[in-house]
Amino acid sequence: MEAPSMKQQEFTLASVTDLSSSSSPSSSSPVLATFSCVNEITELRFQESESAHGFGFDLSSTQLFKLRPLQFICVSDSSDSIKESSFSRGVVIKFRDEKESNDFSESFEEWTKDAVGKGSSLANGTVSDGKSKFDNKIEAASAKMYFHYYGQLLHQQNMLQDYVRTGTYHAAVMENRSDFSGRVVVDVGAGSGILSMFAALAGAKHVYAVEASEMADYARKLIAGNPLLAERITVIKGKIEDIELPEKADVLISEPMGTLLVNERMLETYVIARDRFLSPNGKMFPTVGRIHMAPFSDEFLFVEMANKALFWQQQNYYGVDLTPLYASAHQGYFSQPVVDAFDPRLLVAPPMFHVIDFTQMKEEQFYEIDVPLKFTASVCGRVHGLACWFDVLFDGSTVQRWFTTAPGAPTTHWYQIRCVLSQPIHVMAGQELTGRLHLVAHSAQSYTINLTLSAKMWGPGANQGGILQTSSCKLDLKEPYYRMSQPQVYPVAQETPAQPQDIQIQSDDLEEIELLQQNANAQL
Repeated sequence: MEAPSMKQQEFTLASVTDLSSSSSPSSSSPVLATFSCVNEITELRFQESESAHGFGFDLSSTQLFKLRPLQFICVSDSSDSIKESSFSRGVVIKFRDEKESNDFSESFEEWTKDAVGKGSSLANGTVSDGKSKFDNKIEAASAKMYFHYYGQLLHQQNMLQDYVRTGTYHAAVMENRSDFSGRVVVDVGAGSGILSMFAALAGAKHVYAVEASEMADYARKLIAGNPLLAERITVIKGKIEDIELPEKADVLISEPMGTLLVNERMLETYVIARDRFLSPNGKMFPTVGRIHMAPFSDEFLFVEMANKALFWQQQNYYGVDLTPLYASAHQGYFSQPVVDAFDPRLLVAPPMFHVIDFTQMKEEQFYEIDVPLKFTASVCGRVHGLACWFDVLFDGSTVQRWFTTAPGAPTTHWYQIRCVLSQPIHVMAGQELTGRLHLVAHSAQSYTINLTLSAKMWGPGANQGGILQTSSCKLDLKEPYYRMSQPQVYPVAQETPAQPQDIQIQSDDLEEIELLQQNANAQL
């Protein structure tokens, strides 16, 4: 569908509700939604059928999110009804039937493509001067800090010296030479270019190393210093969303994982590269990711978090009463996910996992990730929150290799992450825990975490159902508390020690750890 200048398309909606107002629609009258393009400005305008007033969104800075089959959220960082450009406006749209919602969604996508100038022809290896899809969903300040961070050699060195990470990638490529030999490879977010050189060592016909930060210049220098590989590697400085390549790729290779797998939102770039550049039946290294979750008990961590806010309980701090801010400070500390390496014996139930298939996942599906939780406690005690880690699979034609960040496995620079509840839950062995882990992407290249855990009825009458206790928290994955680099030694048993035999860490590569360590030592 094309959205030419001076033409328009109309839809009649059941209702439109401003997010800043109450949850009920402001009017029961149907609302007319009109897509139009006048003087090269593409707009979506809403107007009640019985009113002369309305408001519009500039489609070049507007996004649409599906909540339910008949309910969407439309948000924009600018609209003609809001003068302050630093604030966003959002509305909840309700449709009369599913066909109408599907038609509206398809039209929105086509008109938005026209608004941001998609489909324009670019010379190979060049970058669009217009605002890209990346720029539309990521705030400029966050992107600037992100590319500045990864443009520094010291941070690249930190990742290269993670020998579990680097050794696994090297093994996955070299053990699957048949997937790389004579093939075209695209390295998504190439950084120092190390993965590009691994692909070239495995016999790749040509590698396109795409890197948006200043690290691209260092990568060119490093690759040029390895002349046997350099003739088969082209470094392209630019974003995957913007650049063009002269040919399709047979293989995509990338290290797009962040804390909790999804932090930094580079997985979206990885699947965009798949959709833009990967040939049918092409390979992706890595192929699949899994987020593992389990409730934990850690009295020391809980007390440490709670004690941080005690500073604000002082009633005479140089004559000033600080207590009015105590509740806010307490809430602030518990809104920080804890990043550290912990003893797996702190888990109070066997873990579960959520699968993300990089070969099938759509970019929009990363905007909101909803994971129902269900556990059965192995021990009695207090549950202080939810522990999370991830693993990824390199599904090669010759060898399937897993890489894990699980507790008890060799520590990586990702460590593990724990969401701590400000109100712990008491559980008995055999009691069922249910809940929800809800991740919502935001424009600072991270996620808001909403966690709820509930202890179900236990013992006589449990078959009747019901909830005994519920605790929830809201955290910002962008602002973690980096606690320590190694698992803490607990000389004194905690209130609820879990026995090692009670918990089985779900990871397919723990038996390969010794081999990885040998590979790392051989490289040294």
